[in-house]
Amino acid sequence: MNIEDYRDYCLAKPGATEETPFGPDTLVFKVGGKLFALLDIEQFASVNLKCDPERAQQLREQYDYVLPGYHMNKKHWNTVLTTAPAAQLRQWTDHSYDLVRASLPRTLRDKLAAAEAE
Repeated sequence: MNIEDYRDYCLAKPGATEETPFGPDTLVFKVGGKLFALLDIEQFASVNLKCDPERAQQLREQYDYVLPGYHMNKKHWNTVLTTAPAAQLRQWTDHSYDLVRASLPRTLRDKLAAAEAE
């Protein structure tokens, strides 16, 4: 998967936005103002994704392209190398988005659900 396809995939999610709060080289995707994915724009060698702590550990043990989150809380974040199959990268991005979306205030979750239904 290339960076353009990944960016399109992330931005297709309801309420998803992109920013560069850490400088011009780091692209961040958010929902409801909370981060669900971040990556290096220039290299696109990996993506940091939020993950359920138990699942995060299992994925690290199972796949050599899943590492503890670089510069992140390693309990809740994985760094996934972009050598991972595209289907897995999409699946784990969905999981990250869903976790973050579920943590948003109910009113914001309801607004996202209403926008999705339109």
